[in-house]
Amino acid sequence: MRGVDDAPARAEGDEHDGVADGDADLVLPLDVEEWLSWLVTERGRAPSTLAAYRRDVRAWWAWLRSRGHDDLAGVTEDDIAAWVGVLRERGRAPATVARAVVAVRSLHRFLAEEGRVPVDAGAGLEAPRVPAGLPKALTEAEVEALLAAVVGDDPIARRDRAMLEVLYGTGLRISELVGLRLADVDLESALLRAFGKGSKERVVPLGRHAVAALYEWLRPGGRPALEPDRWARRGDAEAVFLNRRGGRLTRQGAWLVVTRHGEAAGLAGKLTPHALRHSCATHMLDHGADIRAVQELLGHASISTTQVYTRVSAERLWEAYRAAHPRAVR
Repeated sequence: MRGVDDAPARAEGDEHDGVADGDADLVLPLDVEEWLSWLVTERGRAPSTLAAYRRDVRAWWAWLRSRGHDDLAGVTEDDIAAWVGVLRERGRAPATVARAVVAVRSLHRFLAEEGRVPVDAGAGLEAPRVPAGLPKALTEAEVEALLAAVVGDDPIARRDRAMLEVLYGTGLRISELVGLRLADVDLESALLRAFGKGSKERVVPLGRHAVAALYEWLRPGGRPALEPDRWARRGDAEAVFLNRRGGRLTRQGAWLVVTRHGEAAGLAGKLTPHALRHSCATHMLDHGADIRAVQELLGHASISTTQVYTRVSAERLWEAYRAAHPRAVR
């Protein structure tokens, strides 16, 4: 089958993208379920991407039903264009609208190529442009304050300290952090193995602070103190980061850890799910790191994604110049 333009157009931290939350119980047509299965088996889409697409298409199907459609065969390009207008009227973020269009267009191309509908209703529709925004990075002083906000030597404090040091020191995504297995961490070589989007594997170096924090977390008094007598789920026993009940820490749980310490450090409102990842990349470039090395560290498929951070560093340079140079301000 020909490639389908179903790459996710996702905003950073966009966790509530559903347009019609009240339609969560709506049964999707079998053709839609088969498309979702195809995205997993043939395209290797991540669970988070699949969940977002399911929400988008459920909202799309609910809207079509409200317009009198009882199947997908009669959908036209005008219908999709009208749907895009509805999304914008509801105040959806540009990245959310773009991803919804990508999902719907991917669905209809799949149906057309499989011969399930007479025409591809989304063939001539362009995804809305998403304004290029700059990642929100913390200052180095703010990161230090965040790391210093973790106090104590109990198991939870050791875990939280290790999580923050690893997130900032390696630039891992939250999902990559909670997916770490014990076999993925080599403290002796100061390396860890991360699995990014599309299950792409990369090896990431660990700084001395991250190594020290992980060592304290993994030794007696840390992770072993949270291990249950009996593991509730397969895979929990090999998870690096555990919750208070001894199960694998979830992405939402990990983010709550970050935000809790962020509030203690006076950073409420400044943190996003990728704040430490952005900060890692920005600070490395600020200190002269090669952009290709940063691309490899973050697991970006394209150098253009990493180049966004060069714009951030340039803006920070100008801010410093305007603030410090006597002839910078006219």
